Amino acid sequence: MSDFGLLIVDKPVGPTSHQIVHVVRKGTGIRKVGHAGTLDPRASGVLVLCLGAATRLSEYLSASDKAYRAVVRFGEATSTFDADGEVTAAGGAIPSLPAIERALGGFRGRIDQTPPPFSAIKIQGQKAYQLARRGEPPVLRARPIEIRRLAILDYTPPDLSLEVECSAGTYIRSLAHDLGQKLGSGAHLSALRRTASGHFRLEEAVSLSELEAAFGDQPAEDPGRPPGWRRHLRPASEALRGMPAVRLDPAEVERLRNGSRLPSASPCAGMVQALDGEGGLIAILQAAPDGRSWHPHKVFIP
Repeated sequence: MSDFGLLIVDKPVGPTSHQIVHVVRKGTGIRKVGHAGTLDPRASGVLVLCLGAATRLSEYLSASDKAYRAVVRFGEATSTFDADGEVTAAGGAIPSLPAIERALGGFRGRIDQTPPPFSAIKIQGQKAYQLARRGEPPVLRARPIEIRRLAILDYTPPDLSLEVECSAGTYIRSLAHDLGQKLGSGAHLSALRRTASGHFRLEEAVSLSELEAAFGDQPAEDPGRPPGWRRHLRPASEALRGMPAVRLDPAEVERLRNGSRLPSASPCAGMVQALDGEGGLIAILQAAPDGRSWHPHKVFIP
């Protein structure tokens, strides 16, 4: 399964996450490509792409923590909570650094956050941004999130640079807007860069331009070096880093191929990733209620 894996891309500002997916589909010739956690067009940074059967792992990646570097601009609030929207309020007094430091304390830890009106959250089958564009302000409920780290990197008024580490589902646009509201100045998100998605860091991501150049590469002369873009392909098992693993022998792999349960030599519980002799991901297994066998939850071999 040479096309079963992950690409960690450094998304540039401009294209949508879906456009990046289209570029990779066209460049690799792989029909099934998906992303695990969207980035707005104005945002850049780590975008995890799942190829082939690895698209079935996106739920584990999308739920992972994220880290960002963000720039909040005080003095203007916008309809979209970022620089793309119409200005809805302007002229507020630019806050002092001590005032900002005090206000940030209310955003650390577990809080309830209301998503931006221009978001992809569905309301009775329609996306919030579709309603907002029609002039029908969506009614969005606050949701629990957790901001584990919120640190000031720089303050050059009216721009505040922040480092944010947060749970999945956190909207940095809402953080910027809510901070401006709390300080009475109005604010919006003017720049955003995702520095980590789960355990994948920006330093290990490939730039889109480098990836596009690799699509046209000829097979390498070194037989031990994957040709073209495949040298950037990460093992699908990296999506499940932290999940316990079991190694299967060829007979057990064949049993899984046929959808059979696997007996366990010791009591088992929860879920594990099943690897073949070379460390390739074969399946995700779930313990049977009796705790004596594993049954296939997701199988990735044909």
